[in-house]
Amino acid sequence: MNNKVAIIGAGMVGSTTAFSIMLDGMASSISLIDVNEQKAEGEALDLCHGMQFAKSTKIYAGSDYSLVKDAQVIVITAGIAQKPGEKRTDLLEANVEIFKQIIPNILKYNKDAILLIVTNPVDVMTYVAYKLSGFPSCRVFGSGTVLDSARFRFLLGKHFHVSPKDVTAYILGEHGESEFAWWSRVVIGGIGLNKFSDYDTKKLQEIFNRVKNSANEVIEKKGATYYAIALVISKIVRAILQDQPRVFSVSTILNNYMGVSDIALSIPTIMRREGICAVFPVDFDKEELENFKHSSSKIERLISGIKF
Repeated sequence: MNNKVAIIGAGMVGSTTAFSIMLDGMASSISLIDVNEQKAEGEALDLCHGMQFAKSTKIYAGSDYSLVKDAQVIVITAGIAQKPGEKRTDLLEANVEIFKQIIPNILKYNKDAILLIVTNPVDVMTYVAYKLSGFPSCRVFGSGTVLDSARFRFLLGKHFHVSPKDVTAYILGEHGESEFAWWSRVVIGGIGLNKFSDYDTKKLQEIFNRVKNSANEVIEKKGATYYAIALVISKIVRAILQDQPRVFSVSTILNNYMGVSDIALSIPTIMRREGICAVFPVDFDKEELENFKHSSSKIERLISGIKF
């Protein structure tokens, strides 16, 4: 089976993603593409020098988009990165122009791949990639709030003294300021939070606020976030390549979903080899539904200002 992955953007997120995928061993080959050809080649060399300690994976690099040929998954991390004090939406105009160069170059060599968008603001950029590519919606999606949900589970696990792997909790909506917690469906081992002795609504709100600020906290302390998102991408790619029906809160193109159409937002979604194979109908309470509508309205406004 073809398990080739192409990564466009050899910055911290792209190169760390290549490293994570190589360590996982699920890809037969990885192509690392960047406008800075030497940067891409240097990252590839660094990966190859450690190949004896990982599963054998062919590593290619350069600036030529022919490297995306035959890739089953194309991960796009290229774009202007978020700086301390910036919002993800501050990056929109510049990154749309970058995508107007990237997507047509991909189409020259590959019209059958799955596009996994990581570039911020990821929900809008997912929609931009969808429109520019002309791909079916099942083959274009973003990393969305998968990382936000992981941060949420980590902090909830820490508060309730359990492993985050035993916490079922999702952050949904925009990957940004209007994201919201799906509180009504948060459970630990199938048990509602209010059954635990450490249940405290004030502290839970503090946890959510910290989740929303997590990226800024990391960026202020070390300049960028890349380890955790690389692991997120690796797990999504594994679900695709290994045809594992995994549920992720990826940024999904919505069509008549709870009254919302023609935008991308994060909702629980089943991933398989063909991409998105099912979107879960959600059961929001009144406040969550209002939050979902608020988030969708924000993305609609941002999309309306884009000239394709």
